[in-house]
Amino acid sequence: MKNDELPVSDQETARQGWKQDPEGVRANILAVALQEFSRHGLSGARMDEIAAKTRTSKRMIYYYFGDKEGLYRFVLEEAYRDVRKGEEALSLDHLAPREAMTQLVQFTFDHHRLNPDFIRLVMIENIHHGEYLEHSEVIRNLNETAISRIEMIYQKGVAEGAFRAGLSSLVIHWQISALSFFNVSNKISFSLLFGDELFEKQGQIALRQYAAETVLRFVSKD
Repeated sequence: MKNDELPVSDQETARQGWKQDPEGVRANILAVALQEFSRHGLSGARMDEIAAKTRTSKRMIYYYFGDKEGLYRFVLEEAYRDVRKGEEALSLDHLAPREAMTQLVQFTFDHHRLNPDFIRLVMIENIHHGEYLEHSEVIRNLNETAISRIEMIYQKGVAEGAFRAGLSSLVIHWQISALSFFNVSNKISFSLLFGDELFEKQGQIALRQYAAETVLRFVSKD
């Protein structure tokens, strides 16, 4: 039974839930939609299934997010917003440059490892040639803050003599993303070809440290 087909009393309960905790219900919709889009893609995900797994109705989802493409765009934006919020919460400004860069790399590695749905969503967006990323000013602005954060750490490191001059913050971001993304995006194929050793607990701890060391070696002056 779909939420739109609930008895009148249950429909009223769902409406009251939305009124009493609209942000909680919205977050619930986006979390469920993220799972569905990351597993089935934009074309394969079904609004009926998303609604059935949420605390509200399909009618309300359409009301707040528009059509399925609108919901997908909101999900994509929220996924990137989550990454940037996590980076901001690190409070790196007061740290020495090497420590700040290390924490940023390790956060990114951990975030991607713990959020495989985000990685799958980004892979799906690449299949769509970045159609929704291209038209989202929200995501562009969010990712500008990611580069700005790296630039702040990097320039502080250069000024203190810890980092070598002449590097691009965009390239540093690319390296951090590449090391963290591949760990999730290619986990299945890599495991089938070479075994699970790197994806067991100790292997992941080691890769996390190696990722930070790799970036630090790239930016360090000595």
